[in-house]
Amino acid sequence: QVQLVESGGGLVQAGGSLRLSCAASGSIFRINAMGWYRQAPGKQRELVATITSGDSTNYADSVKGRFTISRDNAKNTVYLQMNNLKPEDTAIYYCNAECGSLNRSYWGRGTQVTVSS
Repeated sequence: QVQLVESGGGLVQAGGSLRLSCAASGSIFRINAMGWYRQAPGKQRELVATITSGDSTNYADSVKGRFTISRDNAKNTVYLQMNNLKPEDTAIYYCNAECGSLNRSYWGRGTQVTVSS
């Protein structure tokens, strides 16, 4: 089993910044892609950003140019630097990791990000 624990969420004014972290622990054989997803009230969970083991990244159009995903493989940790935050970024942010040869997917419990206008 792999456990993912997110941190770094909080309340920030529009235009502000937050940095989310997600640390993986447990029976980690190999972490392939890692990513961040978010779910706002009444909406479906959506992709925010992903990063492969080779550091290739992918972003939702709504966050391009404002958010940056990165990872530290030695620490089994993925980060999301969020700048110029907007009220529409308010959501619970979930960390995801795909592990092993079967790319089994694991999820964290989420961290709340609230952006006030």
